[in-house]
Amino acid sequence: MTDLHDILETYLGDGPVPGAVTLVARGDRVEVQAVGSAEADGGTPMARDSIFRIASLTKPVVAAAVMMLVEDGRIALDDPVAKWLPELASPTVVRTPDGPVDDVVPAAGPITVFDLLTARAGYGFPSDFSLPAVGLLFSDLKQGPPQPQLVAAPDAWMATLSRIPLLHQPGDGWLYNTSSDIQGVLIARASGRPLPEFLAERLFEPLGMTDTGFEVPAGKLDRFTSYYRLGPTGERELVDAPDGQWSSRPAFPSGAGGLVSTADDWHAFARMLLADGTVDGRPLLSPASVRQMTTDHLTRAQRDAGKLFLEGQGWGFGGSVDIEAIEPWNVPGRYGWIGGTGTAAHLTPSTGTVAILLTQLELSGPTPPAVMRDFWRYAAGF
Repeated sequence: MTDLHDILETYLGDGPVPGAVTLVARGDRVEVQAVGSAEADGGTPMARDSIFRIASLTKPVVAAAVMMLVEDGRIALDDPVAKWLPELASPTVVRTPDGPVDDVVPAAGPITVFDLLTARAGYGFPSDFSLPAVGLLFSDLKQGPPQPQLVAAPDAWMATLSRIPLLHQPGDGWLYNTSSDIQGVLIARASGRPLPEFLAERLFEPLGMTDTGFEVPAGKLDRFTSYYRLGPTGERELVDAPDGQWSSRPAFPSGAGGLVSTADDWHAFARMLLADGTVDGRPLLSPASVRQMTTDHLTRAQRDAGKLFLEGQGWGFGGSVDIEAIEPWNVPGRYGWIGGTGTAAHLTPSTGTVAILLTQLELSGPTPPAVMRDFWRYAAGF
């Protein structure tokens, strides 16, 4: 098998990716590779502890925090979320998905905590981004690529959300992204603590995730990578520098995509899930909660409607669950997700394997880019 370092080098240099950090682990065997540079100009070498914007890899972390509140007895899966989010007490639904946003009917039932966890609350991205109700998520809520300093504070954000109709009746259709942001607000209100504080106390500190949060302190900016996307002609464009949008606490800590982290930090989170919710023998989550997080909860019709995002996959809580072995790495039961800033992290309970790929270039999409496919192929044979 080709060496992992050589696989990554294929995509560096004259390739599109400035640098990458990868971690593949099975049990006590761990391989980490840091290649390339943190900036496109080749200035700072990539290192094992380089910090990345992990985008949608935030979603499983926030889902785990919701389950902690369930286990605390603060909330229940079948609870209507309006108890903590009164803005969503009387949602409306567009009469047809492609219809105007003022042609609505009342929701047939309440949005529940379970609806949020399974991304079936009625808000979010379908396969067709041009639908009028979806456009409001971009224009009014600033959904889409992470831009933490441009999003309104939670109360104002929720007030805006309440004026946007649902695309589907609660529980009916799977829609990407927005439910995780709502989960972040739910955690804060149900716990009585800001989301960053709750995550730090209940997850990051017990797991030793010392570099994970919604901002990068000044003393760590030298380890923070720049963030790029490819322009229309294939050239790299700088989206955010280390001293940019993540260098201060955002007004809205995004549960859908706001965290920064490292390969070792996310590995600690994955190890906890593989250990049925325990760390160093101490339970953070119950085995039952971990099973719910890592089990597909969608119907066949919901999976089919979400094929832009879910080819061969279902959805657990905050992440996809592979249900078809369409490639060697798509082992049924593999859980994880791809972040829009060039990140991917998956764990496979049947083999105890964790595979984490962190880059600083937008790489995700309906078809995983070649660097991800080659990395997953390597991890499958680890």
